[in-house]
Amino acid sequence: MSAGAPVRHLYVHLPFCASRCGYCDFVTVVGRGGQHRAYVDALLAELSLERGVLAPRLESVFLGGGTPTFTTPAELRRLLGALPPAEEVTVEANPETVTPGVGALLRDGGVTRVSLGAQSFQPRLLSMLERGAGPDDVRRAVYALRDVGFDNISLDLVYGIPSQSAADLDADLSEALALEPEHLSCYELEAKRGTRFTHAHGAELARQAEAMESYFERVVARVTGAGFRWYETANFCRLPQLADGRDLRSRHNLAYWRSRDYLGLGIGAVSTIHGRRWRTTPRLGAYLAALAAGERPPREVEELSAPVRRSERVLLGLRLDEPLALEPGLERAVDWSAVERLERLGLVESGRSTDGTLALTTHGRFLGGGVTAELLA
Repeated sequence: MSAGAPVRHLYVHLPFCASRCGYCDFVTVVGRGGQHRAYVDALLAELSLERGVLAPRLESVFLGGGTPTFTTPAELRRLLGALPPAEEVTVEANPETVTPGVGALLRDGGVTRVSLGAQSFQPRLLSMLERGAGPDDVRRAVYALRDVGFDNISLDLVYGIPSQSAADLDADLSEALALEPEHLSCYELEAKRGTRFTHAHGAELARQAEAMESYFERVVARVTGAGFRWYETANFCRLPQLADGRDLRSRHNLAYWRSRDYLGLGIGAVSTIHGRRWRTTPRLGAYLAALAAGERPPREVEELSAPVRRSERVLLGLRLDEPLALEPGLERAVDWSAVERLERLGLVESGRSTDGTLALTTHGRFLGGGVTAELLA
């Protein structure tokens, strides 16, 4: 995107949760029902301050968290009603928070897509993850959303949970596919250092890491075999049906992987706009105070050099199943001797001399970040 062009992607962070999962290192706030109104006030004040960088109509809006659907209904409704119009509006939800009433609130608020954090369908694994929802809560949430007309539902699954067997993973995939979602995100469990989860299960996580490559391949084979497109490293969508021909990829996440500019609102939110990246303070009090005073909240700002932007474009773009177009200047981010070597190993396909593209092979995609790191100049 050229400098000064309007931004067409918006992320809104709603940090409130009923409890904090042991493996979570996101910016979250437990409870605080009395502050939900003040927080939405602050979000809308921040949106007003930054509205000039956004296009009149957006391609995507994504409400993440936290647990956006834990936000009190009145405040969630007020927020949705004040956001700019967009072609895709996604809300993340924990299954236990989704009722018929919440489903109707989301539908009436212009939401087009809901992402449910199922994580697993095995009660003992959910207990280990400290999740509040059980398998029946996931099913009830999907049925509630279908009943009010949602036809774009994504499920999140996690693999690599301590004590999770290959049979457990197969069972989770079967349960998820039986609910016929339009989209699946399947993530390797990443418990960050310093979290409660790492302290409690560090040794088992290290042992489980040895199985991750085979688990990853198992996920891809099973989900693509069920008629899904493996369009990004951890993401799958149903192939277009003849009836509607919809592209069911997440448009918001595609913007990240294609290195599009985006604005982030809320505590801990990141924005990347016109060669600058900033992260808003994760401190709720400082955020609320600044915006109540009509000021922008404290931020850490990073100027992105042209080489950094080029490297990020390659690293992120090669996560997709579509060839990366080597736009003018982008070739300088690539080590072409490494490309030739990786081509001989069957990990990379280069169209440098033909269509000007670069892509990972299926085997290269399984190895993922290790291959792309070698490609960078």
